[in-house]
Amino acid sequence: MVGIVIISHSKNIADGVKELASQMAPNVDIGVAGGTSDGRVGTDMEKISAAIEGVYSEDGVIIIFDLGSAFMNAEMAIEFLDEKMKGKIKIVDCPIVEGAVTAAVESSIGKNIEEIEEALKPMNLGKMP
Repeated sequence: MVGIVIISHSKNIADGVKELASQMAPNVDIGVAGGTSDGRVGTDMEKISAAIEGVYSEDGVIIIFDLGSAFMNAEMAIEFLDEKMKGKIKIVDCPIVEGAVTAAVESSIGKNIEEIEEALKPMNLGKMP
């Protein structure tokens, strides 16, 4: 089953999105990286790496983020992962709430990472270069 990672500048937002997505798809592994390691608003590459590693499986991981610098830190976190993991992680541009719920539901019904990524494409917000 594809794992989901939610990255937000706010710990409360990340936790809330996970709570909502988990209600819709309770069997899906969902990791969060919200806020900085010292509790401020922002993102933290180490928290992102830990969230990815916490939900990673051979089926892959979909990353959903709130704002631009979260995307940048997600890319950096992926760069430091094991080579065999890198190709199975996709960062997707979509609204954080709707995207996370859709990704979780799609994963819960057995869709693969490419199918989930395709289901999220119509939600593209133009947050990624």
